[in-house]
Amino acid sequence: MEVVAGIILFTTFFLLLIFGAPIAIAIILSSVITFLAVLPFDVAILTSAQRMVTGIDNFTMLAIPLFVLSGIIMNNGGIAFRLVNFAKLLVGKLPGSLAHTNVVGNMLFGAIAGSSVASAAAMGRIMTPMQTAKGYKRTYSAAVNIASAPTGLIIPPSSVLIVYSLVSGGTSVAALFMAGYIPGILWGIAVMIVAYFMAKKENYPVSNLPSLRDALYIVWSAIPSLLLIVIVIGGIVGGIFTATEGAAVAVLYSVLLSMIYKGLKIKDIPSIFKETIEITGMILFLITASALFSLVMSYMGLPEAISKSLLSITDNQIGIILIMLLIMILVGTFMDITPAVLIFTPIFLPVATSFGMDPVHFGMIVCFALCIGNMTPPVGSALFVGCSVANVKIEEVIKTLLPYFAAVIVVLILVAFIPQLSLFLPNLFGL
Repeated sequence: MEVVAGIILFTTFFLLLIFGAPIAIAIILSSVITFLAVLPFDVAILTSAQRMVTGIDNFTMLAIPLFVLSGIIMNNGGIAFRLVNFAKLLVGKLPGSLAHTNVVGNMLFGAIAGSSVASAAAMGRIMTPMQTAKGYKRTYSAAVNIASAPTGLIIPPSSVLIVYSLVSGGTSVAALFMAGYIPGILWGIAVMIVAYFMAKKENYPVSNLPSLRDALYIVWSAIPSLLLIVIVIGGIVGGIFTATEGAAVAVLYSVLLSMIYKGLKIKDIPSIFKETIEITGMILFLITASALFSLVMSYMGLPEAISKSLLSITDNQIGIILIMLLIMILVGTFMDITPAVLIFTPIFLPVATSFGMDPVHFGMIVCFALCIGNMTPPVGSALFVGCSVANVKIEEVIKTLLPYFAAVIVVLILVAFIPQLSLFLPNLFGL
């Protein structure tokens, strides 16, 4: 029965994707069809409906729309320019300094906005004209922006980590947030190393450092924006408020800061809420669909069956981790991060915990591996946005992106096989 149910579920799912069905619809229909094959009609339909409703009936889930709203307000409130100036101050003497500014800017803004798309759009619009004026190739500028934008999904606050917390059975959000810093920073450093050697080869210019007075002003201007990270993450880690309450604090802080910067206008509010509703609706619909998919897999015993199949291939821990990494990288290239986390966490987490892997460490592996898909075709959202704002074709950027892709894969392997890269900070803070 497990084999038959698995064949029906995954065959229907992939056939629907091939025929162009939206991924959430493909997940729901394949799940319902599988249930109908093994349960009476009324039981299958009622169970499916109940699971989709209860799938988002969780207080922690409220953090997602609030963090989305906070990021959009920040994106419209004049925050990005101040972070770019601060990033330029940090890396101004490196060859290809504007590219390194783009990377650091994505890491900082991504950590505030929690979105690779918002980062790629905001940084791309600011940095591409500046780099073009200095003689940088547009493909180089776009590749750097695309490769570094997903760091915002690893460096907290991150809705992807919240989703993993929910689907993994309540892994501490605070621990996951702290675990994201070192892997996210290593991702950014890997991109900067590749950008450095490319800049040396092309002889791209080095930016002039500002005067001491200007430097102090730049730092002073950036401090209020950076404080958001300190307040929100510090409050969550310190137990002052939950992740959901922290998200509400982030919204309030971003509104006040945008009003101080005079970047938020009354006329922008309807469009901000509209964008928030659209993004939140998409995420929550995917979560309800994936909750049903997970129920079907659990009911049929598919996670256990897949775990046994993996363990039958090899009982070597390194081999199993490499197989999981390969599968998740491939999945990330054609599936959005949220449903991928929801679908594959219940499958692979029992395998990982069976040989003693910490759920926080595994969460970083899953999210890191799937986030790589943001910079690859055919569904890489950061890739599409980065190419659009740089006004270059995807096929022109792919070749330039390959070294960055390889560098990020190296970091993924380090994160997978050196647990302390993920667990050092959570352990340090007693999480």
